[in-house]
Amino acid sequence: MKVRSSLKSLKNRHRACKVVRRRGRVFVINKVDPRFKARAG
Repeated sequence: MKVRSSLKSLKNRHRACKVVRRRGRVFVINKVDPRFKARAG
């Protein structure tokens, strides 16, 4: 999982990527290809 300050560009790497808020953090999750996981905060 990558930790980044901005997730806007990471969301565009794959069409299945979604930006989700959990526990005060912002995550990029991808059910189809889990290597695109990332988090901010």
